[in-house]
Amino acid sequence: MFTGLIEATGEVVEHSRRPGGDVRIRIATPPGFTDGLLDGASVACSGACMTALEIAPDGFSADVSNESLQVTTLGQWRTGTTMNLERSLTLEKPLGGHLVQGHVDGVATVVGLEMDAASRRVRIEAPRALARFIASKGSVALDGVSLTVNEVSDQVFGVNLIPHTWEVTTLGRWAVGMAVNIEVDLMARYAQRLLETTGRSTDD
Repeated sequence: MFTGLIEATGEVVEHSRRPGGDVRIRIATPPGFTDGLLDGASVACSGACMTALEIAPDGFSADVSNESLQVTTLGQWRTGTTMNLERSLTLEKPLGGHLVQGHVDGVATVVGLEMDAASRRVRIEAPRALARFIASKGSVALDGVSLTVNEVSDQVFGVNLIPHTWEVTTLGRWAVGMAVNIEVDLMARYAQRLLETTGRSTDD
């Protein structure tokens, strides 16, 4: 479990495809990020929960399954790709964002980006199957970052990026047409499932 508050950014320094098609990557991290991190710990990499292996002071390795390669942007990662990093939630860690599982639901697309004073207003197009879980003033995780939804119109929704988020996460590299990992709000998914089990749907 995570919060969507990014702790650092990392970079793929090794990328190797293995028999069967899955991938092992090596991620370089800033000093201190891996302090106290144990083999097998969970780290959210641009929103995708990965198991940290071969931990060292300068980074860690992770195995990326075929499933992750197919349903997230990790299939596009190569040596030099940068990503947002967050270690898993502990009881001592403030919950300043929202509850994020690190289970990416799919890939969305940046369709608009414009300045609004010092901030950026970004419009995102979600896959149709996920659009029903996005609500104005609700929460969404994009590339692992917890964001508040400003407005929704069919499959397109808007978020606001303050200068801090733009500067300290990989979201500062966003451009129109880019693919981003999206995880919808956990409570919205359970609400939909509850309605389905009672014979109703949020589409009704």
